Amino acid sequence: MSADEREAEILRRLAAERARLEAAAGLDAATTVHFHRPTERPFTAAERDGVTILFGGLTWKHEELVRAVFEGAGYRCDALSAPDAAAYQLGREHGNVGQCNPTYFTVGALIQYLRRLEAGGLTRQAIIDRYVFFTAGTCGPCRFGMYEAEYRLALHNAGFDGFRVLLFEQNDGLKATSGEPGLKFTVDFGMGALIAFTLGDVLHQLAYHIRPYEVVAGETDRVMREVVSRLACLVRERAPFELRDWPPRWLAPIFPHDGTRYDFLNTLGKIREHLFGAALFEALAEVRALVDAIEVDRLRVKPVVKTTGEFWAQTTESAGNFEMFAFLESEGAEVLVDPIGSWVMYLLFQERLIADMRRGLDLPLGPRWRVPLRYLASELRYRGRRALFAAGERFWAWQYHRLVDALGGLVHRLPEQEELARLAAPFYNPLARGGEGHLEVAKTVYHTVHHHCHMVLSLKPFGCMPSTQSDGAQSAVVNRFKDILFLPIETAGDGEVHARSRVQMTLADAKTRARREFAAALASTAKRLDDIRAYVGEHPDLRRALHAVPHHPGVAGSAANFVLHVSDLMDRPRRAPTAVIGHKPIEQPS
Repeated sequence: MSADEREAEILRRLAAERARLEAAAGLDAATTVHFHRPTERPFTAAERDGVTILFGGLTWKHEELVRAVFEGAGYRCDALSAPDAAAYQLGREHGNVGQCNPTYFTVGALIQYLRRLEAGGLTRQAIIDRYVFFTAGTCGPCRFGMYEAEYRLALHNAGFDGFRVLLFEQNDGLKATSGEPGLKFTVDFGMGALIAFTLGDVLHQLAYHIRPYEVVAGETDRVMREVVSRLACLVRERAPFELRDWPPRWLAPIFPHDGTRYDFLNTLGKIREHLFGAALFEALAEVRALVDAIEVDRLRVKPVVKTTGEFWAQTTESAGNFEMFAFLESEGAEVLVDPIGSWVMYLLFQERLIADMRRGLDLPLGPRWRVPLRYLASELRYRGRRALFAAGERFWAWQYHRLVDALGGLVHRLPEQEELARLAAPFYNPLARGGEGHLEVAKTVYHTVHHHCHMVLSLKPFGCMPSTQSDGAQSAVVNRFKDILFLPIETAGDGEVHARSRVQMTLADAKTRARREFAAALASTAKRLDDIRAYVGEHPDLRRALHAVPHHPGVAGSAANFVLHVSDLMDRPRRAPTAVIGHKPIEQPS
């Protein structure tokens, strides 16, 4: 056999073996079927009474309140269980390699839910017909832009091909990708969602502020369950305002009963009822009393850990971030969690920045005095767009802060976006999009220079591009601000032990800082700790959960601030401690 024949025989055998292996792996061209995005079957208004909307990924407080909003609007709704390690493995099994773990955890929890339905007797076709999944969507630029396709692929591979996925697009608002009217946005639905998300934020932070200092273990969680249940009932059962039912009989003839004027006045009435209705005031008063009855001991010295990072990883209370909040509390820390409201404010602020950058781009080249009318129209469009988003920021902040004040005033207020952008600008361009943009850097600097925490913990999925960029900038931040104690953690389904070990090591330094701060604060009062404890024991108001403790400049810890506060009260014996609750009343129109 010649050399050429031997070479040809070798190539023939290689090709035959390659074909055999590809066929065994299902990769031969004849059998390979590539995934394509399915044509979405519309979710129509006629299906509302028979289709259940599924969602997940938020805290249990947010999910209970959001579910109540959907149910109050006439939709059937259910929240997925908090994802666990089994959900992560299930997501990896049916999804593509290298996706963010929020994708794996979320779609894994969804498949678990659907399989439980199937085990309960429903056929797969019935599940596809009677359930839809509601989630966030975006254009990217990171892998978040591919979440929708990954959900569909994993559902397809798990045997639920055709299961519908509805998106809430960051840039496009509430809609389904097919444009169907099944999920209809109304004034009542929108205002209810605003109240639900804001209440969820405030209660979420309040629980983490109180729980480390509760005297009776588990009391905070018990009260929060009752509080969220009551507020969910309010949101779900609240009768919608209708103008035709409002005026007294003698005024009814002069009120419009239909048409554009009626719709306008009816919308204003609905907004007023949601924001200032008596039902909201009564419910908040009951909630305030329940929370304030929790007995606390704020003389426990605990480091305050501010959590930042990728939105999902810093929000979820599940295996998706190694249950990091509960772990921090078990290690003796107070957790300063981030509200969803700060993300909303960031999105609105970004639109303002974009409007500033695009100002005048629709004008032709050359002197503007040559096209005065076009210049005037362009300027009016710019100012109108900028004013719209600025008003949105102010309204969200106003609504958020009034509920913060109504529920005790203990929760941190939303920082000004201009200040965050200014603090981040030397290290991270505020116009750089992706993930939380400049917020990770900005919040690290903000909460440290304002002495809100002893340590900053950044949580993000493995390989998260925007957070990795932020981590690179954080090295410059730490060099500029020597007092910052910063730790980035990547969360994956199999790195829990390593991540928790790293947190423990950094937390040890934070504990040392908290103890030194407390000792310095106590020494500055020239009082013994036993005397301060005795004074607190004699004044029950100081042991109430919503007692207002002022923040002293340069002091981050709750115990150190509390010692300085009690010392001040002891030095003013004629003044009783601040009674009941340190909060401002909500504005209520007469």
